[in-house]
Amino acid sequence: MLDKKFNPSACENDLYHIWEKNGSFSANPEINERKPFAIMIPPPNVTGTLHIGHALTMTLQDTLVRFRRMQGYDVLWQPGTDHAGISTQLVVDRQLTAQGIDRKILGREKFIERVWQWKEESGGQITQQLRRVGASLDWRRERFTMDEGLSEAVKKVFITLYREGLIYQDKRLVNWDPVFRSAVSDLEVENREIQGNLWYIKYPLVEDNTQFIIIATTRPETMLGDTAIAVHPEDDRYKDLIGKKVVVPLTNREIIIVADEYSDPEKGTGAVKITPAHDFNDFEVGRRHNLKLITILDESAAIDLNELTDNEKSDFICSLRSLPRDKARKIIVEELKKLEYIEKIESHKHQVPHAERGGAVIEPRLTTQWYCDAKTLSEPAIRAVQSGRMKFVPKQWENTFFAWMRDLQPWCISRQLWWGHQIPAWYGPDNTVFVAYDENEAKQQALKYYGCEQELRRDEDVLDTWFSSALWPFSTLGWPNETIELDRYYPGNVLITGFDIIFFWVARMMMMGMHFMKDIPFKTIYLHGLVRDEKGQKMSKTKGNGIDPIEIIDEFGADAMRFTICALTGPGRDIKLGKKRIEEYRTFITKLWNAARFCEMNQVTENTEFSLSDIQLSLSQWILAELSKTIRQATAALDNFRYDEYASVCYHFTWDKFCDWFLEFAKSAFQKNNHDTVKEVRTITAFVLKNLLKILHPVIPFVTEIIWAEFGFGKKGSLITSSWPKSYELETAISQKANDEIDFIIKLITEIRVLKAEMNIPPAKLIPVLVKYIDQKHFQIIEQWSDAIGRMARVQSIAKLQNEIPSGSIQTVIDDTILVLPLQGIIDIKKEKERLTKEIEKIALEIEQLNKKLSNQNFLSKARPEIVEENRERLKQLEKSEKRFKTALLHLN
Repeated sequence: MLDKKFNPSACENDLYHIWEKNGSFSANPEINERKPFAIMIPPPNVTGTLHIGHALTMTLQDTLVRFRRMQGYDVLWQPGTDHAGISTQLVVDRQLTAQGIDRKILGREKFIERVWQWKEESGGQITQQLRRVGASLDWRRERFTMDEGLSEAVKKVFITLYREGLIYQDKRLVNWDPVFRSAVSDLEVENREIQGNLWYIKYPLVEDNTQFIIIATTRPETMLGDTAIAVHPEDDRYKDLIGKKVVVPLTNREIIIVADEYSDPEKGTGAVKITPAHDFNDFEVGRRHNLKLITILDESAAIDLNELTDNEKSDFICSLRSLPRDKARKIIVEELKKLEYIEKIESHKHQVPHAERGGAVIEPRLTTQWYCDAKTLSEPAIRAVQSGRMKFVPKQWENTFFAWMRDLQPWCISRQLWWGHQIPAWYGPDNTVFVAYDENEAKQQALKYYGCEQELRRDEDVLDTWFSSALWPFSTLGWPNETIELDRYYPGNVLITGFDIIFFWVARMMMMGMHFMKDIPFKTIYLHGLVRDEKGQKMSKTKGNGIDPIEIIDEFGADAMRFTICALTGPGRDIKLGKKRIEEYRTFITKLWNAARFCEMNQVTENTEFSLSDIQLSLSQWILAELSKTIRQATAALDNFRYDEYASVCYHFTWDKFCDWFLEFAKSAFQKNNHDTVKEVRTITAFVLKNLLKILHPVIPFVTEIIWAEFGFGKKGSLITSSWPKSYELETAISQKANDEIDFIIKLITEIRVLKAEMNIPPAKLIPVLVKYIDQKHFQIIEQWSDAIGRMARVQSIAKLQNEIPSGSIQTVIDDTILVLPLQGIIDIKKEKERLTKEIEKIALEIEQLNKKLSNQNFLSKARPEIVEENRERLKQLEKSEKRFKTALLHLN
């Protein structure tokens, strides 16, 4: 017997262990009769712990793969983790520091050993947490972006692209972390709003040092590297100054004033200083005007004077050497004030890039790095999307994809770290580079180049983490070796991930797949939104509005969290998630559990000899029709990645059709002495419950498995391997006449309930009901279902109206039937009219106020988006209430 309450914590771990032990998640590439379905996990960082974004992605993927397995596909859901270069190095570095060990003294080789040791001891936490969500990954095939096979794939790709001229070295600006002393990707940078200053600095003209051009800057220290001032070519204030020179205060360097559209006449003074070696926009201006690039900060973001000329190094300038940038800024500003070069200082909020890992302020820095020609690699991927071979869901993401892909910059793929795929390059004594699979091959290349043996130096840099993960769809399947998995599961069917990594991961997988496999990596890219709190605000530790999925699972169970995620995941929108919503959907799990207990208490069991052709009752045919429709709608929703529609279909069939109507009607049947009726209702109830569990299993796998086994539909843990129901198999047993009969009774009971609610009549209050102009067929149906009507609508009696409608009655129409509720003596009609009129007036006033607010552009522009949305939602609710109260008043008239 099922327990009184469903206890997720008592069954989840046990069930997951059974699934995993039974091989329920396993792909079977040797079995060719089944059609393959492949999906790749976005590999989470090995350092990571499960966050709500992971829970979202994994729930959507798991719901889909469970659905496809039940449809009979040979499903490969490829698991694995990413080595996460910066994050992992940071974690292990901190551990060493806590032990009093300096990484640099330890040395690279010993440090890497410690990282692998940490990985074996602590690196599997997130994969255990994925199991808590119920993610049915094929764990036997788990990969790691630094494992031996993937390392070989990375090496082959790098060497191949280098030899094709698509990987090369260049000196360009990069995002530089001065603490890690490494380049970092754009994804590892977050902009934070900082309260700073805007300093207005006077640059005197060379030809007349009493005349100045004034620039505004948030970083005065970078003026040591200024090589030009830019003004807009159409800015009348500066047209006469274009081509002339000014003197950079403090260094006395003469620089030219250039015309460039980068300068915004509406921003600051309209003139902007150009420091090409320390600003990405300035770098592009410098390239357009062939400006000198002067680096004035070293790898730790301290002042470096090595590229300044002797004439530019005054005693004051020399005093800045090796000072941290912030300290140098203060000293420079004081000197500028002293020399009267400061025009004014304004308080100024601006965005400052910070390292996501560690929090250091990022510095644009000119360095020599390895680059990949992303522009060339992108062209086949663009054509594949244009031709429809790869499609985005929702489709509007194609526009974002094309906009980014058509304006690609070279991809910086090197990082100044120790943990990662070390670049397979060696340097000779004159810095000639030799790219090879190992040192021996590099030495052979060097011997051929120099004519004699030379000492070679290995490139110390490692590859960007995104480089190895770009190979994920084929490297995990055994490439560059020819494997059965590669032949069967590439290309994959679908990729599911957040839109925020469309450029950093999705597009790069497309590029590498098209180049090395000569085929698309996946056919469909489903991009979901981000998880936000109930008010639509971004979750953050600072705001304290984040959600820990493990805590949610501990409190509500994995099923409740999963169902909530599916219910809220619509195309192209973010997910507003909070504990209140999860609690609401846990109620749905409870509803299902209680329905199963009711069935069990009424001896509902599967009848293995049951045939759909044996059905006699209208109720049985009606619920089968509803089940058939639900199967069609649920299947279509999952086929089209409409998780919200799938959850809605499941919810409404379970709660509304099965529980609130079918089981309520079944109560009357269970209480009758008619053996055939009771047998059929029990049989059909078991049949519907069995198929309902199948439909629900992809999203709420744990509770459905428990109920499945309890009713003997299969062994514990076997629902996952059952077949997805087919709607067409039910259609022969369904008649329209039976559907019309039950639909009429449902409408009748619903209308009586609604009228009672509108009139403030307590739901349990028994009232008489009269019907007028009803044909004999419908009245026979009412008589046949009189017990159910009386019990479910709390009706004292129901009869045909023989005379005039009694005074104090309300009435409504159902099909061709007038429904009359005599309320004289049950409610005070006059007082009820007064109450309804006051409610309508009150609501109308609030609607008027909200309409004024929502038509006020000032409010719409200044209010937070979530506040505007709350007001719009409130307006919708009020308009519904107003309509309901007006209808009730109309009934009383």
